[in-house]
Amino acid sequence: MSVEQRAAPLVQASLKKISTVSNSTNIVARDAARLNHYFKKSAVSEFASTPVINEVFSYVAETTVGSQTFDLIVDTGSSNTWVGATTKFKSGSGTSTGDSVSVSYGSGSFSGTEYTAAVALGSTGVTKQSIGVAKTATGFTGVDGIVGFGPEDLTEDTVSGVTEVPTFMQTLLSEGVITKNILGVSFAVPSGSSDDDSNGVLTFGAVDSSKYTGSITYTDRVGDYWGVDVSKWEFGTTSLGTSSAQGIVDTGTTLLYVPTAVYDKFLTASGGKADSSSGLVKFTTKPTKDFSFVVGGTTYTLTPTQYLIPSAQYSDWGLTGSDYFTFIGDGGSEAPATILGQTFLEHFYAVFDTTNDRVGLAVAA
Repeated sequence: MSVEQRAAPLVQASLKKISTVSNSTNIVARDAARLNHYFKKSAVSEFASTPVINEVFSYVAETTVGSQTFDLIVDTGSSNTWVGATTKFKSGSGTSTGDSVSVSYGSGSFSGTEYTAAVALGSTGVTKQSIGVAKTATGFTGVDGIVGFGPEDLTEDTVSGVTEVPTFMQTLLSEGVITKNILGVSFAVPSGSSDDDSNGVLTFGAVDSSKYTGSITYTDRVGDYWGVDVSKWEFGTTSLGTSSAQGIVDTGTTLLYVPTAVYDKFLTASGGKADSSSGLVKFTTKPTKDFSFVVGGTTYTLTPTQYLIPSAQYSDWGLTGSDYFTFIGDGGSEAPATILGQTFLEHFYAVFDTTNDRVGLAVAA
């Protein structure tokens, strides 16, 4: 008699998408400051100097730290986990190490003291995680901090007295909760106003085959972040550039950014115009051609329905009128200048595989 083998349940945590947006220029300004921080180059947008840059869309995970619950931004562009931006941390929820901690994100920062505490997301958790407890924090509204899912080396020199600190994923691995340091990220596919959307899920130590179609294409990680090489941009059958440029897959950036040379050709080919009032590309006539590029030998295609902001979401973005807007933005002229942000990841499943030092992408189910 054969015995049915049942797969072990996936270790997962649910996500919710929140908005603090009153005007889309704030999204662009916040993204620009973040890109400027990443690549240490001149501002990539005229909105980089806009003073209000903390109004954004964020995917957050309800996270228990000690005896408290916090809403933390899920960020693959940084690696420290910290709390206290809105809800203050109770000292009895963890143990202070006495070491100072400080991290800048370009679009915000925090500083305070390192603690160790039990941390849980969804169906999983660890007993002793390094966390930062903010004494001061800027650039964060409506959230309590960040849970960082970037590579460990991004924690270098953030905590006094140590070179690096373990990420939440590394602690899951070291405590035996997972056997592989793999994170699968599924974001919502917009279907109307953001209040009507499902939100997404994180999968720890494995991938969730129900969240994507076809196969996952993996490419070796390049650079300091979750970097990938991107090439062969096209609008319909019009080439926007063939040269390979380094970019990063980043859950903490809102828009999809491409190099300036690609962006300029996209405007010409599509008839779009840079709109100073929104910070976005605007069209008076709805585009009908696809936008595509290649990562790891695989072409990723966005249809007009996918790269245009749904009119049902205009109020969420602070947009008005009957024109059309896209989330494709100008990432700057200095490589790397490509960011595959939230609006791209709402259509593609992403895998951040530390065990094999690679990034995977697949079409979202």
